[in-house]
Amino acid sequence: MPIIRSLVLHNFKRFYTRELDLDDQLNVLVGDNESGKSSILLALDLALSASRSRIESIGLEALLNRTVIKDFLSGEKKYALLPTLLIEVYLSEGTNPDINGKNNSKGVECDGLRMECKPADDFSKEIAEILADDQPSFPFEYYEISFSTFSGTAYSGFKKHVRHLLIDSSRIDTDYATREYTRSVYEVNSEPRNRNKLEYLYRRSKSSFGAEHLKELNKNLEGCQFSLRTDTHSNLENDLAITEDNIAIEAKGKGRQCFIKTEFALSKSTTKKGIDMLLLEEPENHLSHSNMKRLVDRIADSKQSQLIIATHSSLISSRLDLRKTILLSTAPSATHTSLKQLPEGTARFFMKAPDNNILEFVLSQKVILVEGDAEFILLDALYRKHAGGSNMERDRVHVISVGGTSFKRYLDLAKVLTIKTAVIRDNDGDYQKNCVENYADYTAARIRVFADENPKRGTFEICLYQDNNAACEKAFSEGRRSLSVQDYMLNNKADAAFKLLEEHAADLVAPPYIREAIEWIRG
Repeated sequence: MPIIRSLVLHNFKRFYTRELDLDDQLNVLVGDNESGKSSILLALDLALSASRSRIESIGLEALLNRTVIKDFLSGEKKYALLPTLLIEVYLSEGTNPDINGKNNSKGVECDGLRMECKPADDFSKEIAEILADDQPSFPFEYYEISFSTFSGTAYSGFKKHVRHLLIDSSRIDTDYATREYTRSVYEVNSEPRNRNKLEYLYRRSKSSFGAEHLKELNKNLEGCQFSLRTDTHSNLENDLAITEDNIAIEAKGKGRQCFIKTEFALSKSTTKKGIDMLLLEEPENHLSHSNMKRLVDRIADSKQSQLIIATHSSLISSRLDLRKTILLSTAPSATHTSLKQLPEGTARFFMKAPDNNILEFVLSQKVILVEGDAEFILLDALYRKHAGGSNMERDRVHVISVGGTSFKRYLDLAKVLTIKTAVIRDNDGDYQKNCVENYADYTAARIRVFADENPKRGTFEICLYQDNNAACEKAFSEGRRSLSVQDYMLNNKADAAFKLLEEHAADLVAPPYIREAIEWIRG
């Protein structure tokens, strides 16, 4: 089975130049909107399918980097300076003479495929005339598309060097998407020679049906008569449907369609002539939480195909092994980050841990980690009180409640991703042991732990009560029978925090260690 080792992009969509190394089995692409997840899947799909018609339907103007176009039109506008779009797929080391060679941007000898869009030399004169205009437009119409192997020979979609399938759940309910999916699965699971034979037999059957069953209807008609379409839009490929329990998948709900298509594709990856690479675009779309877990388990069990998944789901990225995650930045010039250096224990922890906010953390620039619900409930109000009129949204700070035992797991991520992270925790009666020595291997320029140093102020509730005595007494004095206000707050942490937020938010001040954390994270 061919394996994609790396993908090289040049002037494609939002990427100027990008090389992406891929895992042999699983790759999970995560990133904010417009970070390029879908573009990477599209690049692989275009290069592997070698479909000129697909590129033409999308439009070169949508594929070529917009900033490169803008820079060209604002520069010298010479023919020799026109940008080229390039996609290169480097395959696992081999000596397949059909695809092995040095016809690539690195000049290395290996197996691979190359898609290039560049100005057509045959139209250099026409292009030069356009560029000489006072207000020239970009000459998209004079670009040519070529598909070649690293051996330098041309290839087309007729012969698949890598059998792949793209499932885009964001378009799961459109007729076009369903037809494209069915067509792709059909091509993957049938040889060109057999497809030609089936197409011929299908067309012959249509002709036979017309001659036999429409004869009676047509004998009383003069001039025009009824017939069955046999053009390219009414062929076997377009008329095929995939069914479950004799019901076409397009008649199913969106969630079920997504599950069926992914499950079907994964099952075909185990066959002898199955799928080498499966590209999944946000497979979590339209799925309930239980079906999402089922799908994740099914993906995790798939070992035959190479998988690349673009997702916004913490469940998918963590349950499938965070070390397979590639984080994409929204900054055009920024590179991507692989989490393969994450400790195995931390990766396994997130596989088994309760549902978490792992992607919220991974995609953040600044994070405050808190120990419990009470801190989480009140921190936004306390931040606004001590941030000089700013707030967490404006300062791009996220607060995440992770539980005291999980701090180090998240800090492993913070070290790999260099995310500025403040840990706010209780000292539990021993500041030096619990808050200093315990994190000696984690504290760095962008990671700090904040806690009250006084052993008698061992929890957030105690600190909050002592620093806001009047507000707390006013909120909780009535209705109690035996507990002190402080003990009541310790025994009802979340409820007490919520009541303070609802009734006394404007009066509250943050304990000094939280104020220090707010000042540091903003710096």
